Amino acid sequence: MRKSISGFSKLSKSKKIDWITEHYFSNTEDAKIVLKQYWNTNDKLQQLHDEFIENTISNFYLPLGVAPNFLINETLYTIPMAIEESSVVAAASKSAKFWLDRGGFKAKVLSTTKIGQVHFIYHGNVKTLQAYFKSVKPKLIEDTKSITKYMERRGGGIMDIQLKDKTQNISGYYQLHATFETLDAMGANFINSCLEQFATTFKAEAKNFEDFSSEEKSIDIIMSILSNYVPECLVRAEVSCTIKELHNDNTILPEVFAEKFLQAVKIAEVEPYRAVTHNKGIMNGIDAVVLATGNDFRAVEAGAHAFASRNGKYSSLTHATIENDIFKFWIEIPLSLGTVGGITALHPLAKLSLELLNNPSAKELMKIVAVAGLAQNFAAIHSLTTTGIQQGHMKMHLINMLNQYNANTSEKNALIEHFKTNVVTHNAVVEALNELRLTIND
Repeated sequence: MRKSISGFSKLSKSKKIDWITEHYFSNTEDAKIVLKQYWNTNDKLQQLHDEFIENTISNFYLPLGVAPNFLINETLYTIPMAIEESSVVAAASKSAKFWLDRGGFKAKVLSTTKIGQVHFIYHGNVKTLQAYFKSVKPKLIEDTKSITKYMERRGGGIMDIQLKDKTQNISGYYQLHATFETLDAMGANFINSCLEQFATTFKAEAKNFEDFSSEEKSIDIIMSILSNYVPECLVRAEVSCTIKELHNDNTILPEVFAEKFLQAVKIAEVEPYRAVTHNKGIMNGIDAVVLATGNDFRAVEAGAHAFASRNGKYSSLTHATIENDIFKFWIEIPLSLGTVGGITALHPLAKLSLELLNNPSAKELMKIVAVAGLAQNFAAIHSLTTTGIQQGHMKMHLINMLNQYNANTSEKNALIEHFKTNVVTHNAVVEALNELRLTIND
């Protein structure tokens, strides 16, 4: 019987598992076996994982694959990808190999500014507030010196603080809108610490500002938090080649393929229903590398989709042109990433992934991640406009489906051969497997 519990977080891991399996699973022992078989046999490593989050009961594994042959700005990379979805690593690898012989990928960081805000309510005279902000701004920066000194030594820190009037949206709503440079750190803790100090100083100093009335001195701080929307932390990646170099499939002329590809991208630019799936494919590649390197894929996702909506309508993150017989395909995307601190410094596989990438700076990692997204999108559109998405995608799912029905090695080999010339669908796989088993049993 399911029920609530007090003090769950104070229980040992084994006691947590005892309680969960007793109250939430029909077979207590089977559930315990599944949970415990994913524990790491290295106690020190398991303790590290236990302490990443609260109430840890096991580890949830994702495959870590690699996509080789990525030529980015004349440097060759093998890119780590942590993802469970079939065909993503294969598609990225295929794109990398395709562009390897066509000049590779070019990438550049356009800007690295990150943003944080102190949200507050003030119902007094706006001009008085503006005068107060002007007078207190140096104090805001001064009071964060203990937080920013190490970042400043490396060339980062607070770039600017602005007062923003948002009263057209909410009565009395204003912001301290701050911009930061955090170098190789993602910088969330640094930014939030600065913002909370801004809030403390801003509220305290208001009591001493002579131009405020007694009511105006009471500024109501609502919250202080960084933003995961980072349109000024922007990276661009692109590929280009002549039309005749573009396609190596004899079933379609390069000129026809180029035009279909271009139209597919244009459709994603104007049709939100298509754009969401189009961008989801991009994020398949991006999230996989972000996860593998110990970065925050949820923040990256939120920022990317907000950027895709920046003009008031959800649209494609990638774009393409054909000019003077030259095909060009590119992405511009905001990416707030780090290569020092946090999980990047703690998770052994994150550290290994970064070493695989030659221990990149945050800017270099931005380029690599953007390229992974572009490569994934190129592979998807290539399939959609030629053979169709299912031919390659479903064949990658074939092994998963066979595993679902406990196919043995000989059955897998037979059905892999069978589906080289037959369409893979769930029903087709089930029927072929059942037929094979009946034949063997007969």
